[in-house]
Amino acid sequence: MREIEIFYLTGCLYCQNARRAAAELVSENPAYGALNLKWIEETEEPALADSRDYFRVPSVFYQGDKLYEASPLQGYESIRESLRAAFDRALAS
Repeated sequence: MREIEIFYLTGCLYCQNARRAAAELVSENPAYGALNLKWIEETEEPALADSRDYFRVPSVFYQGDKLYEASPLQGYESIRESLRAAFDRALAS
Protein backbone atom coordinates (compact mmCIF):
# COMPACT_ATOMS: atom_id res chain seq x y z
CA MET A 1 0.00 0.00 0.00
CA ARG A 2 1.29 3.45 -0.89
CA GLU A 3 1.66 5.74 2.11
CA ILE A 4 0.85 9.42 1.81
CA GLU A 5 2.04 11.64 4.68
CA ILE A 6 -0.21 14.60 5.40
CA PHE A 7 1.12 17.09 7.92
CA TYR A 8 -1.50 19.17 9.69
CA LEU A 9 -2.24 21.23 12.78
CA THR A 10 -5.26 20.75 15.00
CA GLY A 11 -7.53 23.75 14.68
CA CYS A 12 -6.23 24.73 11.23
CA LEU A 13 -9.16 25.50 8.93
CA TYR A 14 -7.16 24.61 5.82
CA CYS A 15 -6.33 21.24 7.40
CA GLN A 16 -9.97 20.64 8.27
CA ASN A 17 -10.85 21.31 4.64
CA ALA A 18 -8.12 18.90 3.54
CA ARG A 19 -9.53 16.13 5.76
CA ARG A 20 -13.01 16.70 4.38
CA ALA A 21 -11.74 16.79 0.80
CA ALA A 22 -9.62 13.65 1.25
CA ALA A 23 -12.60 11.74 2.67
CA GLU A 24 -14.77 12.84 -0.27
CA LEU A 25 -12.12 11.92 -2.83
CA VAL A 26 -11.63 8.44 -1.35
CA SER A 27 -15.39 7.83 -1.28
CA GLU A 28 -15.77 9.00 -4.89
CA ASN A 29 -12.78 7.16 -6.37
CA PRO A 30 -12.12 3.58 -5.22
CA ALA A 31 -8.54 3.76 -6.57
CA TYR A 32 -7.69 6.27 -3.83
CA GLY A 33 -8.60 3.59 -1.30
CA ALA A 34 -5.26 1.96 -2.18
CA LEU A 35 -3.50 4.92 -0.57
CA ASN A 36 -2.67 4.84 3.13
CA LEU A 37 -3.30 8.41 4.28
CA LYS A 38 -1.10 8.97 7.31
CA TRP A 39 -2.26 12.15 9.06
CA ILE A 40 0.59 13.59 11.14
CA GLU A 41 -0.09 16.33 13.68
CA GLU A 42 3.17 18.23 13.42
CA THR A 43 3.35 19.20 17.10
CA GLU A 44 3.01 15.55 18.11
CA GLU A 45 5.84 14.38 15.81
CA PRO A 46 8.21 17.37 15.62
CA ALA A 47 11.26 15.35 14.55
CA LEU A 48 9.38 13.91 11.58
CA ALA A 49 7.90 17.31 10.72
CA ASP A 50 11.35 18.90 10.88
CA SER A 51 12.69 16.28 8.48
CA ARG A 52 10.34 17.49 5.73
CA ASP A 53 10.71 20.71 3.75
CA TYR A 54 7.50 22.72 4.15
CA PHE A 55 6.24 25.94 5.73
CA ARG A 56 2.45 25.64 5.62
CA VAL A 57 -0.06 22.97 6.47
CA PRO A 58 -1.55 20.89 5.18
CA SER A 59 1.43 19.53 3.32
CA VAL A 60 1.42 16.22 1.49
CA PHE A 61 4.42 13.95 0.88
CA TYR A 62 4.88 10.68 -0.95
CA GLN A 63 8.18 8.81 -0.60
CA GLY A 64 9.75 11.99 0.78
CA ASP A 65 8.68 14.13 -2.18
CA LYS A 66 6.39 17.07 -1.51
CA LEU A 67 3.28 16.80 -3.66
CA TYR A 68 1.30 19.67 -2.15
CA GLU A 69 1.65 22.53 0.31
CA ALA A 70 -1.25 24.82 1.18
CA SER A 71 -1.23 28.41 0.02
CA PRO A 72 -2.59 31.39 1.95
CA LEU A 73 -6.28 32.03 1.34
CA GLN A 74 -6.69 28.77 -0.57
CA GLY A 75 -10.35 27.79 -0.79
CA TYR A 76 -11.90 24.38 -0.33
CA GLU A 77 -12.19 23.55 -4.04
CA SER A 78 -8.56 24.45 -4.64
CA ILE A 79 -7.44 22.28 -1.72
CA ARG A 80 -9.58 19.43 -3.04
CA GLU A 81 -8.11 19.67 -6.52
CA SER A 82 -4.57 19.88 -5.13
CA LEU A 83 -5.16 16.73 -3.08
CA ARG A 84 -6.66 14.96 -6.09
CA ALA A 85 -3.55 15.82 -8.13
CA ALA A 86 -1.28 14.60 -5.30
CA PHE A 87 -3.21 11.33 -4.98
CA ASP A 88 -3.05 10.81 -8.75
CA ARG A 89 0.73 11.38 -8.76
CA ALA A 90 1.22 8.87 -5.96
CA LEU A 91 -0.87 6.26 -7.77
CA ALA A 92 0.96 6.85 -11.05
CA SER A 93 4.42 6.33 -9.57
